[in-house]
Amino acid sequence: MATTATVFPFIGAARRIRLKQRWSAELLDILGIGLETDGPPIPPGCLLVANHISWLDIFVINAAWPAAFISKAEVRGWPVIGWLATRNETVFLRRGSRGHARIVNEEIAGLLGRGRHVALFPEGTTTDGSHVRPFHAALLQPAIEAGAPIQPLAIAYRLPDGRYTRAAAYDGDVSLGESIRAIIGERRIVARIEVAPLLVTRDGPDRKALAHAAHGAIVGRLA
Repeated sequence: MATTATVFPFIGAARRIRLKQRWSAELLDILGIGLETDGPPIPPGCLLVANHISWLDIFVINAAWPAAFISKAEVRGWPVIGWLATRNETVFLRRGSRGHARIVNEEIAGLLGRGRHVALFPEGTTTDGSHVRPFHAALLQPAIEAGAPIQPLAIAYRLPDGRYTRAAAYDGDVSLGESIRAIIGERRIVARIEVAPLLVTRDGPDRKALAHAAHGAIVGRLA
């Protein structure tokens, strides 16, 4: 918080990105979470689309490919978290407002056009990691308007021997405190990101078809 308040306003974007990546990696290390990625390199300026299991997903992605995240507008008002999110390139989406959606789309397109990654969770909610809910196709529109590729990412949390664990899950009625206790209750958790092939948006299918393709790619990697 101190660095965000006192240093961020005076340093360039590249250094802020490096700090965000370092902080995320350090948090995972403190919590005993290893990070593994598998797949081809990701080019700059992609819309990163991932399944959503936990609040940890943000740090897992940032530790691998620092990104600006799309979040519901309510998060802006959360104590501490909302303040940090605002100063770390979070794009806040107010649902149900077409006028606001156009503004947000332009903001996201600008980030993608500058070679920044933007990440979102098109399920709109979390699961326990055992399945993937349908994707909200409208969230992919900014990538289509910017002509930016969509990069599906399949996130899974496993024990070191490869067995599934729901310790990282932040779903249903699980509180943040309960989630943290479950995470530190495991000696080691491995966060694994499978990188699926890029989806091209220029002169390509519409957002519903892209959402279906991204969903299928993630489900296939998790299987």
